[in-house]
Amino acid sequence: MHVSLWLGLTHLFDFQTLKDNTSSSGLLEVLKMLWSDFLECYSCSTLLAWSVWWALSTCGYLQVINYAQALWEKILPSSDFEIYNGYVETISTLLGAFAAFVVSFVKVSWAVWGELALCIFSVVIAVCVYLMDTVRNIWVCYTSYMLFRATYMLLITIATYQIAANLSMRRYALVFGINTFIALLLQTLLTVIVVDSVGLGLDIFLQFLIYASYFAVIAVIFLIAWLYKLYKRRGSEGQNELPSTETVPEA
Repeated sequence: MHVSLWLGLTHLFDFQTLKDNTSSSGLLEVLKMLWSDFLECYSCSTLLAWSVWWALSTCGYLQVINYAQALWEKILPSSDFEIYNGYVETISTLLGAFAAFVVSFVKVSWAVWGELALCIFSVVIAVCVYLMDTVRNIWVCYTSYMLFRATYMLLITIATYQIAANLSMRRYALVFGINTFIALLLQTLLTVIVVDSVGLGLDIFLQFLIYASYFAVIAVIFLIAWLYKLYKRRGSEGQNELPSTETVPEA
């Protein structure tokens, strides 16, 4: 009986070990496949550019909309004046939806002008946030906020389409998940550093000045990316136009 019990336990242990090894090897295969897909997806320069903008800008966008109410309260306290924050949020959402709808009718070669468009619109966003911070007028602040949200919604629609166009369907979750994760990670770091008392704990006006500078840095990044792409394109065109060095045999 003892021998039978011992053999049974031995077989059970061997089966469990085999099962654990199979699970580990399966997990490694999945991780290898994900890493391979990650490298293949982000090796595409177009997808990489739009993904970088997605992650960086979504981080800044979330910070602005999360703390816009606090900024408005500082500019025009709700205890002393009638406020229209709810109307502004509603109108800005509708403007963003309208901008996302209109962009479907715009015919632009985003592969050529994508980085420049991201640079220009990032400048627009940076200016909007800067005006919200420096012009202590609630109506200027409301207008800048609505333009800020509409511009972001316009670009995020284009970014989503451009990323999806350069992906196979089975990789959508991977790329969109990574982009969103990076955006939320950056937002967490920005909140801890700028807002939280553990970090700098800045007042609301300095926070928005930093957010405006943040979008200005994004604009500079994509201006450099566009100039680099333009330089590479002209270099390749120059090489194609070089005369042939082959000698033609005489008749």
